[in-house]
Amino acid sequence: MKSRTEYLTFNIPARMDFRNITPQIEQIVSSSGVQEGLVLCNAMHITASVFINDDEPGLHDDYKRWLEELAPFDASPQRYHHNRTGEDNADAHHKRQIMGREVVIAVTAGRLDLGPWEQVFYGEFDGRRPKRVLVKVIGE
Repeated sequence: MKSRTEYLTFNIPARMDFRNITPQIEQIVSSSGVQEGLVLCNAMHITASVFINDDEPGLHDDYKRWLEELAPFDASPQRYHHNRTGEDNADAHHKRQIMGREVVIAVTAGRLDLGPWEQVFYGEFDGRRPKRVLVKVIGE
């Protein structure tokens, strides 16, 4: 069995944004030499996400509006108890929980086995500092 582990680092200037990381994942899979296996991609921070969806700007805008409706940014400690600790990012924790921590993708014939419109995204919900994504490829 082969394995390869790499870390991607992102420092998103906006509080909330999405980045297509499919090309980076494809490159890591290619360099791993794995032909048949799995790749795990997970955000290593509790205010960031990795998810799969369509790379369509309108959809991303819809996600941002929807997430802001579900868990609006509010730095005050009145809305979120977490902010009573001195933090201001309770909303980001909720947004991450909704969008998910990780994805697992099949590797077939040395390539990501994604559906026709599927792409892998990094989701940031409390930006402006470096955060990592783990990419681990395992297989033969």
